[in-house]
Amino acid sequence: MLEVRELHVDIASAQVLRGLRLQVAKGQMVGLVGRNGAGKTSTLRSIMGHLTPHQGQILFEGQDLLKLPAHARAGLGIGYMPEDRGLVPELTVEENMVLPLWVSPTLDVRERLVWVYSVLPELKAMSDRRALLLSGGQQKLVALARALAVGTRLLLLDEPFEGVAPALSMRLSEVIGQLKSTDLSVLIAQSDVNHANELLDAQVVIERGANQA
Repeated sequence: MLEVRELHVDIASAQVLRGLRLQVAKGQMVGLVGRNGAGKTSTLRSIMGHLTPHQGQILFEGQDLLKLPAHARAGLGIGYMPEDRGLVPELTVEENMVLPLWVSPTLDVRERLVWVYSVLPELKAMSDRRALLLSGGQQKLVALARALAVGTRLLLLDEPFEGVAPALSMRLSEVIGQLKSTDLSVLIAQSDVNHANELLDAQVVIERGANQA
């Protein structure tokens, strides 16, 4: 499903990825584990087209993502939950959820919303509330819902459990755990595997932008 080959990425004059390699098979849940600053977010941002590698390949179902514009990822069925949530404050919960669906040529907005609300029913009651009025934990749920809305093949989750209360961590684990019975592939970047240890099929440890030997 996803294969990253010998990825090298620089930000300004700093080398943040140094030949990183990873694979995520169809229906597999893989953890990208490393300390803060190890290169986890840079890896996900490179996959999403927000950073431009100067060497290496990112293959999604055999197609080289580096040859595509960034917005094409959503059209391929890739959903992304950034660490900082990345919501548009003035838009409502539902408007934030459907944003990536607008660039998908195949997905039906209403059908995807019905499915997401079935997975995260607590969001239905706040669907018309502006994102800026939500708590940090609620914003995490919306960011996950947005990724689920468009991520029909692959989900990229950046530190989904970071900075949230234990009860919400359990809820996020529950929702992500439900995906294991599907064909959806999931790559979870996090500093440790305490919250997702039982969910993961495999893990890749990253240190200073490279695979840990």
